[in-house]
Amino acid sequence: MGLARRLYRGEIDVDFVGKWRLWYSLSGLLLLISIVGLVINGLNLGVEFRGGTVFSFKTSQNVTVEQIRESIKEEGVHQVIVQSAGNGWRVTTEALEENLRVRVQSDIAKDYNTSTGQVSVQAIGATWGGEVSQKAWIGLGVFMLAIILYLSMAFEPKMALAAIVALVHDLVITAGIYAWSGFEVTPATLLGFLTILGYSLYDAVVVFDMIKEVTAKLGHTSKMTYSMAANNALNHTLIRSLNTSLVAILPVAAILFIGTTLLGAGTLKDLSLALFVGMIVGTYSSLCVATPLLVTLKEREPKYQAIARRLASTKGASGKGAKGGSKSAAVAKG
Repeated sequence: MGLARRLYRGEIDVDFVGKWRLWYSLSGLLLLISIVGLVINGLNLGVEFRGGTVFSFKTSQNVTVEQIRESIKEEGVHQVIVQSAGNGWRVTTEALEENLRVRVQSDIAKDYNTSTGQVSVQAIGATWGGEVSQKAWIGLGVFMLAIILYLSMAFEPKMALAAIVALVHDLVITAGIYAWSGFEVTPATLLGFLTILGYSLYDAVVVFDMIKEVTAKLGHTSKMTYSMAANNALNHTLIRSLNTSLVAILPVAAILFIGTTLLGAGTLKDLSLALFVGMIVGTYSSLCVATPLLVTLKEREPKYQAIARRLASTKGASGKGAKGGSKSAAVAKG
């Protein structure tokens, strides 16, 4: 509690920029694990993308996922995914011929004490899924382009580049978690991805705005390098970023861990997992990826290199003078 109180009051100065090697190593490891998961496992695309048949029904019987899966497979269906949906069930299979769909529908009604009319059947073609994927990629591309234009005009191109790298970082890691966990990727998941992009961008803009304000005062007589000024600005926005993230993550965590467990809300699970992971990774990237990357780019500019050299030489001269003074004092004493 003492540490949290001191952090909240701004009494602790965290050297985010100085630990850039740690953040880059951690992000590199997370990205590597995520990419390996995407290559090995791939994404578990929902029926909306790959096409298939969906059976939805309710039953008063006490049944398990495995019982429903085995009963459907007895009809010659191979790819069977069973999910609880509130007080009902949702069974997704590969694309089935009409006669097989009718037979499975009748068997579900007979096995689980319901009528055929109460078992809804939805056939989704792979073509429609391809159109959804194409529109999602177009939407993502337009979103990224809008971000680049906005940040380039409101701030500068280097800030836009740092923000885009952080956004791609967030997307890859979130997608990697989906690949390793096997969670189904649905249109709701894509909405979650777009939402976390907006959230991550907001956090980065808040930090960059403070950095822009602090570093605008740097000149040839400045007593701070760009790195020091950026780290100072980052610490000033730290509590705001953490508070915003905590307030946003708590309700999403409630939906993910409580709502989906007790209520069986499948669509909410698809959306809330993307939001939960994305918000955590987005907060981390705005603090530990976007800002250190921006500093790396800005420190290469001649203006800030000159400030760093001047401060380094001043510090070295002060240290040498102090050492010489001590030696003179010792000689005088002797």
